[in-house]
Amino acid sequence: MITRGAGGGGRQRIRLGGEFARLWTASALTNVADGVTLAAGPLLVSSLTDDPVLIGSAVFVTQLPWLLFSLISGAYVDRLDRRRLLVVVNLVRGAVVTGLAATIATGTVSVPIIYAAFFLIGTSETLADNASNAMLPTLVSVAALPKANARLVAVQMGVNQFVGPPLGASLFALAATIPFGLNAAAFTLAAVVLGTLPRRAGTPAPVQRRPLWTEIREGAQWMWRNRVLRMISVTLCGMNLTLFSTLAIFVVYAQQRLGLGEIGYGVLLATMAVGGIIGAGLVSRLRARLADSVLLRAGLVLETLTHVVLALVTEPWVAAMTLVIFGMHNGVWDVVSVSWRQRIVPDALRGRANSVHMLFGVGGAALGSLAGGPIVKAFGVTAPFWTAAALMAVLTVVAWRAFGRHLVDDVAPAPAEQRA
Repeated sequence: MITRGAGGGGRQRIRLGGEFARLWTASALTNVADGVTLAAGPLLVSSLTDDPVLIGSAVFVTQLPWLLFSLISGAYVDRLDRRRLLVVVNLVRGAVVTGLAATIATGTVSVPIIYAAFFLIGTSETLADNASNAMLPTLVSVAALPKANARLVAVQMGVNQFVGPPLGASLFALAATIPFGLNAAAFTLAAVVLGTLPRRAGTPAPVQRRPLWTEIREGAQWMWRNRVLRMISVTLCGMNLTLFSTLAIFVVYAQQRLGLGEIGYGVLLATMAVGGIIGAGLVSRLRARLADSVLLRAGLVLETLTHVVLALVTEPWVAAMTLVIFGMHNGVWDVVSVSWRQRIVPDALRGRANSVHMLFGVGGAALGSLAGGPIVKAFGVTAPFWTAAALMAVLTVVAWRAFGRHLVDDVAPAPAEQRA
């Protein structure tokens, strides 16, 4: 996050440049592939088995590598050339999906094969997402980070969550191989685009090579000693814990509480992505008028109120409007928090710091996904929302002081970040 006085405010036009455009293009391509898989993956598993546990586990298999390898991936992102790593990882993802498509076309696909492919894709993602995030500050100026992150968040929300899933479902209905063939092409093309970036963009700051776990511990300790960074990660964990405890049972909530069918449920979920796109588009204007500390604190309040409103309402249109506002907050929060983290973390530690942050985020999501069902079974369909609201209220009180104005005062960018 960057203060208005440090380049976040005012009316000055900030240019992102051609190098960012290439990173953005690659991000759009990979998000198309990820969004298509969100729908096509479970559909492929469900075409082979009726077991809801096996179908639901397909999503968890892609999240599992974040819990297992996030910290290790972060260390390698700080060790290796990030541009070359992105190229190789996307080629690997393209090859894996091509192999999966081949098994579908030949009729040899099975649930274990799908799980193996998704696990490899998820493992590759721990490297790709981290390296892309760490490389961004070498492509744009410090002042341009919020604008650049807003563009990346918008394409993620728009393509991954809004366009990708219905596209994946439609293509799967035509032929099961088509969505995965599209994914393979998207990953491969992304690798080609990333390969055109200058070599300097991927070179991390030189560091003395030490044992892997020593480097991992160094990054985790640096991240944990910074009060604001620590609280942002803890807050993200809490937010995902509460959010995914409700999303895990959202289809039940939509049916029993709001009276919606399958189409209505899909439209309701899409409203969050619409809000996210709007939020990413408005973040520059908001930062021109409000301090980043105000936006972070407002996000805590909005997240808490979202769960309260959803626990109370029975009208679908009210729930939809609430989710649009929630999506707007989510888009703003992502841009502000990521930009601040990119600015404050030294380049040599950026991959490891990102890995700690991502581990907290995915860990919270995984725990939340496991908690929603038992809470509904014990206390009813609105119980997860009331529980989430109570936990978010506590988290808001805990994080309020850390997200005060001091977090944006006298924060000088690291020397490595001035190269852009």
